[in-house]
Formats: sequence, C-alpha cells, structure tokens
Amino acid sequence: MAEPMAARAGNPWFRPLLWPTIMVVVMLPVLLGLGFWQLERLQWKLALIARMDERLAAEPVDLPESGEWAALDVRSLEYRHVRLRGEFIHAREFHYFVQDKDGDPGYDIVTPVALADGGYVFVSRGHVPPALKEPETRVAGEVPGEVTVTGILRLPERRGMFAVKDEPARNIWFVRDPALFGRVAQLSPVAPFFIEADATPNPGGWPKGGQTQVTLRNEHLSYALTWFGLAAGLTVIYFVYHHSMGRIGRGGRNRRRLP
Repeated sequence: MAEPMAARAGNPWFRPLLWPTIMVVVMLPVLLGLGFWQLERLQWKLALIARMDERLAAEPVDLPESGEWAALDVRSLEYRHVRLRGEFIHAREFHYFVQDKDGDPGYDIVTPVALADGGYVFVSRGHVPPALKEPETRVAGEVPGEVTVTGILRLPERRGMFAVKDEPARNIWFVRDPALFGRVAQLSPVAPFFIEADATPNPGGWPKGGQTQVTLRNEHLSYALTWFGLAAGLTVIYFVYHHSMGRIGRGGRNRRRLP
C-alpha cells in the first residue's frame, strides 16, 4: 500500500532568526496601524468634502451680527453661502496678490464693508489684472451706497513658513488676514472671517467675483495602500530570506544542519 503523500512529504518546519523576527514583530504592527489610520482619515475627508459641497450648494443665509462674533464657532460656518448688507469703504481696499481660476496673475480686491450694527467685514470682491490694480483704473466698479453682497464665508489665511513678505507701502499682500487688515485700516470690530463674493457682475466688469477655489487633496486611499504594501513586502522578504537561509522547509529528509 502506497504511503500517503503528506506522510512522505513530512510536516513543514520553520526556525526563525532572532533579529529579523524582532524587526518584523516591531515594524509590521506599525505599518498596518498606519494603513488603517489612513483609512480612517479617508472616511473623515469624504465626510468633510460632502459637508463642504452641501454648504456651497445651500441657499445663502444672513451673516451673524457683530455682537455674536466673539462667541462664534467660525469653523462651523466655513464655506457657508452667506448674505450681508452694508457699505463698501473703497478708500481702504487691500490688494491680495494671487492667480485667478485660469492661472492668470493679478490681485483680488479685498474691501471692508461697514455694517449697520457697527461691525466690519472684509469682502474679497474678485480678481483684477495687474493693469487694473489701482482704483482709478476701474472707477465704475467702486459701487457707492448700501449694497447686498452674497458669497462664501472663509477662514483667515495662515502665513506659511515660506510666504512672501507683504509690501504695505505698495498695498500688496500675500495672505488674507482680516485681523491684520483691520489693524492697518484702523477698523474695529472686524469679523474673524472674510467673504469671497460670488460671480454677480460688478459695474464695469471689474473686479470679477466667483473666485472661490475648493480643492481638498484626498490621497488617503493611496497612502493606505502604500502602508499595506510595505507591510506585505516586509512579510514576503522575511520569509524569502528565511527560505534562502534554509530555515523553512517540509519534512526532514533534506533538512540542513542549522546552528
């Protein structure tokens, strides 16, 4: 009677090396943990994008009054479509250097709006090319009297480590910071946010509103796959190395003598 194949082949055996095993035991949970963490971040980012899309598509709501600003959870209003009424103070506009949606360099015209309750809100009215930076080149767009502005509520921009230094003497700025603009313009109280005006045309065609750009990077899935791939690669290398050292096999017939 023939001997069963499993019996002929014998049982598998494995003699792990100490230091490679310690390295894998330490690193594998770390790599897997990072992969699962990125999956959690993916779900968070998807929820954030959905919430932003919902806010951007919603009907505009009235801007909170200045008396509410101190206790306001501004982050809960970010990207909210809002509406306000007030009067532009064109003499104190700021020129924010930036590229428009088409990638053309120029300036966003950031102008304070005086509200009826005594507060001030900075409104990024839209983009102009360098030739129209100065107000006298676009007089028709300097709308007088009370106006209604609708747009997207945005948080103050943070100055990065490599941000270009502002040029107050030339009225050129590289971050939109309402608190800074308020100090320079000597206005108070200033809203802890600013508004990006929608695409409603201005007289004379300038500034061009509707410049809000919502681009949230969502690469968490690729990051997760990278970490899981590294974990799988580490595992494969571990066993391939042990096999090459004769520490993995089946049966005892061809088993090497190992220290």
